[in-house]
Amino acid sequence: MDSLCQDRVVVITGAGRGIGREEALEFARQGAKVIVNDLGGARDGTGAEAGPAQEVVEEIKAMGGEAVANTDDVSDWEGAGRMITQAVDTFGGLDVLVNNAGILRDRMLANMTIEEWDAVIKVHLRGTFCPARHAAGFWRERAKEGKSNDARIINTTSVSGLFGNVGQSNYGAAKAGIASFTIIAAQELARYGVTVNAFSPGALTRMTEDLMPGGALPLEEDAFDPRDPATIVAPVVWFGSVESKDITGQVFEGIGGRLSLYEGWHRGPAHTFDRRLDPMEIGPIMERMVKELRPPQGIGD
Repeated sequence: MDSLCQDRVVVITGAGRGIGREEALEFARQGAKVIVNDLGGARDGTGAEAGPAQEVVEEIKAMGGEAVANTDDVSDWEGAGRMITQAVDTFGGLDVLVNNAGILRDRMLANMTIEEWDAVIKVHLRGTFCPARHAAGFWRERAKEGKSNDARIINTTSVSGLFGNVGQSNYGAAKAGIASFTIIAAQELARYGVTVNAFSPGALTRMTEDLMPGGALPLEEDAFDPRDPATIVAPVVWFGSVESKDITGQVFEGIGGRLSLYEGWHRGPAHTFDRRLDPMEIGPIMERMVKELRPPQGIGD
C-alpha cells in the first residue's frame, strides 16, 4: 500500500530545526521526496550555516527516503526561485510548498527599531510570498500547457497574529498578513489546481522555549508530550496529500493536543442608517455595539 504522499515532491522552508524538521521527516515517512531548505541562521535571523539542512537530509536518507538540502534565503527573490527550480530539476516536478521559515526579534512597540521590524516582516511575509510566487508560476505554466496540477501551498501563521501577543507587533503583523495572503491566494490559484491553507502551530522549539510558560514539561518516559513538534505535524502532511484537494483557504491549528479550524472574521453588531451621520451621533452607537460583541478569544482559550 502506498503512503499518503508517495512520490509527491515537497519543498519545506526552515526545515533544519524544530517544526520544519519534523514536517520534513514526516513527509519523507509518507513517501515524499523532500527539498529541505534552511539558511541555518540564529533565531534572530543572523548568520548562516549549511549543517542543519544537510543533517535532516541525512536523517531522511537513513530511513530510506529521498531528500536534498537547500540553503537559500527564502526572502531573496532569486534564492526562492532557485529553490523551486531545484525541486523541479532534481525530482521532476513540484507538488507541495510548505512555507515554514521564520525568525523572532521581539520588542515592545515603543522600543522597537526599524531594523527589528523590517527583518521580521522580510523573513516571514516576503519569505512566504517569494517561494509561493515562484511555485505559482510553475503551476500556472503547467496549466497553460494543458497539464493538470494537484498541488498545495501550506503557509505558517501564528496565534500571535490571529489573537495578538504583547511584544510581537512585528511578528504578529507578519503572521496576520500570512493568514490573509493564504485566503486570497487560495481564491486566485484554484483555477490552476492548487489549494492554499495555513497552519498555526504550537510547540516547544528554539523559537519558543523561553516564551512558553513552564518550558519543558516533566514527563514520564514514553508519555505523550503535547509540546513536542513531532506531535503536531500530521495535519500539515495530510494537507499536502491528494486527500485534501477539496479544502482550501482555511487556517488550521495544532497546539496542546488539540486540532482546530479557525472561523475567520465575522461581522458582529451593526447599526444601519439611510442618511449622512453626524460624528456627534457615533459615541452612543459604538458604545451599544461594543457591549453586544461576543467576548474575544485569547491565545490560551
